[in-house]
Amino acid sequence: MSRSHCCCIVCAVLASALAFCVVFGTSQMANGQDTTPKGEAPVSFINDVAPILKESCFGCHGVKNPKGRLDMTKYESFRKGGTKDDPIVAGKPEDSYLIDVLTATNKTRMPPREAGSALPKEKIAVLQRWIKEGAKLDANVEPKADLQKELRARWVPPVPKTAYPYPAQVTALAFTPDNQKLVVSGHHELTVWDFNTAKLEKRIYTRTRRAMALLFLPDCKLAVAGGRPNEEGDVRIYDLQGGTLKLENGVAILDGVNDKGVFVKQLLEADDEVTCLALSINGKKLASGGCDRIVNVWDIGGGIANAKLEQTIENHADWVYGVAFSPDGKELFTCSRDKTAKVWDLAAKESLLTFPEHQGGLSGIAVKADGKEGFSVGDDNQLRAWHTMGDQAGKQVKVLGNHGKAILKLAAHPTKPLLATAGADNVVKLWNPDTGANLKTLTGHTDWVFAVAFSPDANLVASGSYDGEVRVWKVADGSLVKSFIASPGAPTDKPQPPK
Repeated sequence: MSRSHCCCIVCAVLASALAFCVVFGTSQMANGQDTTPKGEAPVSFINDVAPILKESCFGCHGVKNPKGRLDMTKYESFRKGGTKDDPIVAGKPEDSYLIDVLTATNKTRMPPREAGSALPKEKIAVLQRWIKEGAKLDANVEPKADLQKELRARWVPPVPKTAYPYPAQVTALAFTPDNQKLVVSGHHELTVWDFNTAKLEKRIYTRTRRAMALLFLPDCKLAVAGGRPNEEGDVRIYDLQGGTLKLENGVAILDGVNDKGVFVKQLLEADDEVTCLALSINGKKLASGGCDRIVNVWDIGGGIANAKLEQTIENHADWVYGVAFSPDGKELFTCSRDKTAKVWDLAAKESLLTFPEHQGGLSGIAVKADGKEGFSVGDDNQLRAWHTMGDQAGKQVKVLGNHGKAILKLAAHPTKPLLATAGADNVVKLWNPDTGANLKTLTGHTDWVFAVAFSPDANLVASGSYDGEVRVWKVADGSLVKSFIASPGAPTDKPQPPK
C-alpha cells in the first residue's frame, strides 16, 4: 500500500520564508549582507528550520542509531554534534559543516544520493539565513525538547471540505453495534452512513488524516487508530453520541478535535501511523500496532477512562499491520511487513513462535476459535493457515486459497466462523476458517480494496476501496445490499490521484 504525505500548517509559514529566500537570499548571502530585511521577522528555528530538518534529516539522524552519532531531533543534541562536533558556526554559514554537506557535489553530500535528491536551494537558503542570524532557538522551546513533538503540538488539522474535490480512499470502516449504520474513514474525519439508503448522517472531524482501523468497544465508544504518514500516529477514543453537534445541510457535525464530549480519550501518541487494532473477546484488553514496529496492549477492563498501558512490545523488524488476541486473551498474534507472523505470551512477556512462510510482507492476521491455528495474508496473495500449538507450532497447515494480487486486509468475525479477505485484485472473498472453504467471491469493486468488516450479527460484510466506493453485501448469498461513494459531495467522475 502506498503511503502519501500531507502538508501541515507549518508549510504555510515555511512557504513565505522560502519565497523570500528565492528572491533575495542567494544574492544577499553572496555579498555577505544581512539577509533579514527591515521589519522582517528573523527565521524561526521551530517554525522554519525544524520542519526542513524533520523532512530531510530525521530519518537518518534520529534518536535510534543516528548516523555519525548526530541526533538532530533535539536542538541540544543537534548543536552538540556527532563525530564532527557542532555542525554550525553561529553567524557564519560559509564556515558551517551543515551547509558544506548540504551544498556538496561529491559523495559527502547530505542527504546522500541513495536517499534521494539534494535539498532544494531555497531550503538551504532558509538554513543559511538562520545561521547568519545567530542560529538561535526560539524562546518558547527548550533545548532538550523533542522536536517532532514540538512540531506536532503546533500543528492544527484542517477542517474537512463541505464537498470533497474527488473521492477519498477508504482505509477503514466498521458497522455500528446495532448493525444499522456504517462508520467510514474520510479525510481528517469519520463519516456515518445509513448504508441501506447511502445517506450521510454524521461527520466527526478528527486530527487524524486517515483512520487505518476502527473498532467499537463494549461501551459503544469507538477506538480509532491512524495518523499522518511519517508525521504522527495515535489511538483515540470517540463518543459518536456525545458532545455538541451542529447541522450543516441536514448532516450532523461533531468536533472530534476539540470537543471533549466527542473526543474522550487519547491512548497513544506515536511518531508514525498506527495501522491496526484488536479487542479481546471478553472486551478487557485492547491492542494496537503501527509503523514504528511497536505493539501496545492496554487493560480496559475498568472502562476506557481508566485504561492502563500494560505492555509495549517490539517483536518485529518492520511495520506491524495486524494484531489479534487468542480466544482466551492470553496470547497476542501479530503480523508485519517483515514477512512474519508471531505469537506473544502476554503473561510471560515473551515470543512463543514465528511463522515465516509468506513470500512477502503481511497485512492481516486472525485466530481460529479454538486457538489451534493462525491465519495470515499478505503480498504473496495467499491466505495461509498455520499451527499454533504442539510440536508443529509455527508450521504451515495449508494454503486456504489466494487472490489474483496482494491481499490487503483480513477480517474475522469475533464469534462466528467467518473470515474475509480483500485485495489489490478488486475482490473480496469470504472463508470458513474451520473447513478452509471459500464461501463466496464478491466482485464489483473497480479498484484496490483496502478495508473490510463484518456486521456484529454476521449477516453483512462491507468493503471499501481506493476509489472511495463502499459496498455492502449479505453474507448468506453474496447479494449486494448497496454501493456508494463514501466521500461527502465528491463527484463520481473524478478519479483518485495515482497510487
